[in-house]
Amino acid sequence: MLQTGLWYSMPTPGYAWAHSQLRRKEEMTLVCRGVRGAVTVEANTREAILRETRRLLALMIRLNGIEAEDVASAIFTTTRDLNAEFPALAARQLGWWDVPLLCGHEMDVPGQLPRVVRVLVHWNTTRPQKDIYHVYLGEAAKLRPDKAKLPPIDWDDLETWIEEQLYAFEHR
Repeated sequence: MLQTGLWYSMPTPGYAWAHSQLRRKEEMTLVCRGVRGAVTVEANTREAILRETRRLLALMIRLNGIEAEDVASAIFTTTRDLNAEFPALAARQLGWWDVPLLCGHEMDVPGQLPRVVRVLVHWNTTRPQKDIYHVYLGEAAKLRPDKAKLPPIDWDDLETWIEEQLYAFEHR
């Protein structure tokens, strides 16, 4: 740095400063994080699968501030007792036109919770892992009781947002 014609160097910062700068850089670094969610579906019907998957995904989107252009991909799975529709269609209905999506079945483990849709979203974000909301709804909350507690949710607002997305999907 030049000041009044003389060069001088800044004092060497201490460990605490360097650590805080490194932590700040880590928080600002764009990384791909996994966002998990699961929901139970009352019946093996197209509408039930899509309705519950939309609610699950919409809540994951809204709680985390996920934008479609930041999603690298998403994987949807169902238990083998759900096969009336691809749950990934719900993501298209919510505006994820260009996101790579994949569906599959979970392993058939004896005694598993029935009629479950699971999703793993690969999200490019600067948010630290500890600040990500993973969403488990209905009976699926039993799968991860440690993640079942969510902030207060305005369900009417969420349903209105879903309806707006569906309208845009149908009129695309």
